[in-house]
Amino acid sequence: MNSLPRTAKSPTLQSPDPGHASPIQSRILSLTGARLKKHADYQRAYAASRKRHSASMSWFLARQTPAYAGAALPAWPRVGLTAGKVLGKAHERNRIKRRMREALGRHVELLPEGFDLILHPRRIVLALEFAKLEAEIVRILHQARAEAARMPHEVSAL
Repeated sequence: MNSLPRTAKSPTLQSPDPGHASPIQSRILSLTGARLKKHADYQRAYAASRKRHSASMSWFLARQTPAYAGAALPAWPRVGLTAGKVLGKAHERNRIKRRMREALGRHVELLPEGFDLILHPRRIVLALEFAKLEAEIVRILHQARAEAARMPHEVSAL
């Protein structure tokens, strides 16, 4: 017979202080808010950047631009992940993206302000030890921050 009363609920990820989110919740929410979602955003980033390579992925870094004339810039840096069919079957591509999202979520504060970053993983990410994947993503984020600091600020003509 079940030892718990029927009214007992399973534990949740809520923090003891209702005014603050737990570290797990804040990490998930911050990465969710920092994701590139629209195809047009990806296209703008590709057009404004050049491809860079690392051991297990390629990446693009572009200064954020408004979606249309008069639109506001995003309030935070954004990151996009791609996983094309060349990487394998759907469950393999999903696993690659899950692993990358987890590693990015742990270091979302390293995203360069005012920039969009797109990561293109290679198939090796499936077999790569998670600590090595995380170290490579941190290295890419540091390189992106350094490159963002070197990029000139464009002043829009009004």
